[in-house]
Amino acid sequence: MSRFPRWTAVIAAALLVAGCGGGSSGGGGTTGLPASLTAQKLDWGRCKGTSAPGGDWQCATLKAPLDWAKPDGETIGLALIRSRAEGGDRIGSLLFNFGGPGGSGVSMMPSFATTVSTLHERYDLVSWDPRGVGASGGIRCRSDQAMQAAESIDVTPDDTVEEKAYLDDAAAFGKGCAKAAGKLLGHVSTTDTARDMDLMRQVLGDRTTHYFGISYGTELGGVYAHLFPKNVGRMVLDAVVDPTADSIGHAKNQALGFQRALDDYLRSTGQDPKQGSKKVTELLRRTDAKPLPTSSGRQLTQTLAVTGIVLPLYSKQSWPMLTSALQAAEAGDGSGLLSLADDYNERDPSGHYGTTTHAQRVISCLDDRQRPTPESVKKLLPEFEKISPVFGDFLGWDTAGWCHDWPVAGQSDHPVVSAPGAAPVLLVGNTGDPATPYEGARKMADGLGKGVGVELTWKGEGHGAYGSGSTCVDSAVNAYLLNGTVPKDGTVCS
Repeated sequence: MSRFPRWTAVIAAALLVAGCGGGSSGGGGTTGLPASLTAQKLDWGRCKGTSAPGGDWQCATLKAPLDWAKPDGETIGLALIRSRAEGGDRIGSLLFNFGGPGGSGVSMMPSFATTVSTLHERYDLVSWDPRGVGASGGIRCRSDQAMQAAESIDVTPDDTVEEKAYLDDAAAFGKGCAKAAGKLLGHVSTTDTARDMDLMRQVLGDRTTHYFGISYGTELGGVYAHLFPKNVGRMVLDAVVDPTADSIGHAKNQALGFQRALDDYLRSTGQDPKQGSKKVTELLRRTDAKPLPTSSGRQLTQTLAVTGIVLPLYSKQSWPMLTSALQAAEAGDGSGLLSLADDYNERDPSGHYGTTTHAQRVISCLDDRQRPTPESVKKLLPEFEKISPVFGDFLGWDTAGWCHDWPVAGQSDHPVVSAPGAAPVLLVGNTGDPATPYEGARKMADGLGKGVGVELTWKGEGHGAYGSGSTCVDSAVNAYLLNGTVPKDGTVCS
């Protein structure tokens, strides 16, 4: 089943390279842990199968409790990657989470090194595959063949037959996750990963945690700050998630954000947003009735078409790709949108799919307590459609199918991020962000508490601000991370 990522920056980062609950998952923090965990020595060595340009990259495995309520019990191995600080006057480690949830930090960190080269002078760049992701017990919920077959499922069902197929497919996906993950399925929450981060801090030898979180990584940062306020060092949260939103609230936020980004794209091409959106909606309706042919021999379904439209909205640099794909689709050729959808779905030419969306689902469904029913969602669809005539239906229905009949219960309605006593946390919001709308930064600042959240606004486009072309943003973030200079709350970069 295809869906939009709730809070991912991984896709945006991939585009640039090429051209979402924080309740407690068990007692105890990372104090009083056995020495077998806190005193472990990481065996850094050559990274296997990782393209690591622009630095001397090393990989290691960190041992963490499978169940944080039982720190003396079974452990899980977490894959780490690092490149040591290149200059003198080293500050410490700078941990990165690139979003998702479900993004592989081991894969993404080397690709991001050029963007953070200034920070690399004084920080060891460190990232990891969170539990359930990649080399850290990565969960694959279904086969490539089943992934491709599911692309024919209509995720905005028009009748009872399509609705049953949609929900049956959702339930089957959950069962596949349970079979693949086993007992790990109940221990991949954002809270679990935040506790892993503090163990990581101790093993890396850092007094405080210096952290750069993007998109979902901002939620992870907020949860960490709540659990360990006294351990917060210099923390930057870019493309900030609204911590007050529940599952439906996040879907509404994304409907707003994607529609806002599409409107900005349409204006850039000289189109009236209302008329342009109507044209796109009509195209999607036609592909729902009759999928478009493509040069690969596969068909462009409505689900794949909307996925292909979403992808280039993550980066303004990709807008020309959207123009070309939409023009071809209007002429009856779905190849361009299918190619974009395949990039989103991590499908390579041989038909192999990546697993980012698998991990995203197992993490978010453990985090989120809310389980919207199809009946409740149908009542909300007019509200979703009002927010976004193009994406509303898809995101509305997604809330019913995403965690439908999920094998484990969710933990909370929304993450807890209050962090009284924590050091200042820099929040970077982008007014044109499609996936994590700008309003989330202010809500995160309010949630962290007075004197903790410091908001920096960029009037720009795309998902995330740092490294996106704003000297103002980059300078402010660098000054904070390198020198501890906190910008004035409410600073605006145009």
